[in-house]
Amino acid sequence: MALPTITGVGRLTADPELRFTSSGKAVASISLAFNSRRLNRQTQEWEDGDVFYIRGTAWERLAENAVETLTKGMEVLVSGEVRTERWEKDGQKHERTALMIRSIGPSLAFATAQVSKVTGNGNGAQSGGQGRAQGAQSGAQYSRPQQPPQDDPWATGTPAGWGNDQPPF
Repeated sequence: MALPTITGVGRLTADPELRFTSSGKAVASISLAFNSRRLNRQTQEWEDGDVFYIRGTAWERLAENAVETLTKGMEVLVSGEVRTERWEKDGQKHERTALMIRSIGPSLAFATAQVSKVTGNGNGAQSGGQGRAQGAQSGAQYSRPQQPPQDDPWATGTPAGWGNDQPPF
């Protein structure tokens, strides 16, 4: 039986952490939170619902790219398989739900991103970690616009489908 796959929009609760296995493969630990925030139609205020926390793991090129691109607090789109990690420490058995990340990237709902193709050594993995500081130099950038551009026709106060179904043009 196949492992369950999830795809969703979450938020990073910490900066991704990169390390390398003894054989030199890059692996990143990525902490995520998914919540069910809803608009209360009576009070017109946002209310936080349940929160689901999960630690994700990304490997090789994906791990290095995630560490260079993503930071704590970013909203991301993520997809992967849910699994149970088991280990023993000090004679006690532990287990937790984890996510084997297959794809992750910044959400463009409240941010912009500049994408650049990564050149590698041809075997599907980058050689060595470049580090977060060089991420901006390679073109991976993430910024929040302060206000929508003046000439943005979709930047009218009410989104389509929320009481005003007419396009803003």
